[in-house]
Amino acid sequence: MTHSPMQPEAEPFEVYAIRYATVARRSSENFIGGDPHEEGGPLDYFVWLARNASRTFVIDTGFNAVAAGRRRREFLRSPVAGLQLLGVDAATVRDVVITHLHYDHVGNFDLFPAARFHLQDREMAYATGRFMAIGHFANAYEPDEVVAMVRSVYAGRVEFHNGDAVIAPGFSVHHIGGHTDGLQAVRIWTRVGWLVLASDASHLYANMNEHKPFPIVADVMQMAEGWRKLQSLASAPRHVIPGHDPLVMQRYPAAGPALDGIAVRLDGPARPGGRTGWVEQRTITGRPHGPQDLCKFAPNRCGTVRR
Repeated sequence: MTHSPMQPEAEPFEVYAIRYATVARRSSENFIGGDPHEEGGPLDYFVWLARNASRTFVIDTGFNAVAAGRRRREFLRSPVAGLQLLGVDAATVRDVVITHLHYDHVGNFDLFPAARFHLQDREMAYATGRFMAIGHFANAYEPDEVVAMVRSVYAGRVEFHNGDAVIAPGFSVHHIGGHTDGLQAVRIWTRVGWLVLASDASHLYANMNEHKPFPIVADVMQMAEGWRKLQSLASAPRHVIPGHDPLVMQRYPAAGPALDGIAVRLDGPARPGGRTGWVEQRTITGRPHGPQDLCKFAPNRCGTVRR
């Protein structure tokens, strides 16, 4: 499909990121080649909500307290509870996009009994195929959740997509791959233009901006090419939202007075004074990026950015 930057004839969506868990990480757990002795910073865990007057989409369903305990994640709240704070009842949601079938993106599927799940053909093939016999590829999957999604196929509740597909006016999915063979990103028309939810095509801003691949990966070259595709889909590089970066909660304003630290609204201006993952950064096409270049391009701000 054509990745047109032009405004579609579609009602803009509101888009929210809902934080439900977090974990501390070493550098080697966030970047291929990272120093195993160096602190790499935390990962946050999100589900996303896109809605307008006509449609509501939930993107990914997160994991629950049991999975958090098993995998030693700090569980902050149920993703379903986060959705409720935004006025969305999981039991009535009709469309859920599953970006991929890793445990932190497809748990809680049973709490969406009315939903149709949107999934890439290649992700189902990958998650049920020969590479699941190898720990590197299989460890982030929960077999019971994959089997449950297979059962959903037989129940007629999975809508498969083969590559890029428009699901509704102003809302489309795009095969990226890399992290898993069937990973998809979501492109959404908003009041600020095209916004792209990268999911795990880039866990952190630094993965795509500094060309540092995440170590859980099916195909590193495909992952790197995916960064280019993400940027081609968005109206501006700053509108590509990574899947696990705590900076998202700092950059964007809270979705409501009682939602600080819980949910932020992504389809608007950055929070005043908030640190951003994109301002003064170099994209993969050669513009300024990252803390290592910040003092050269913006010396008045070089003391405010942490590596």
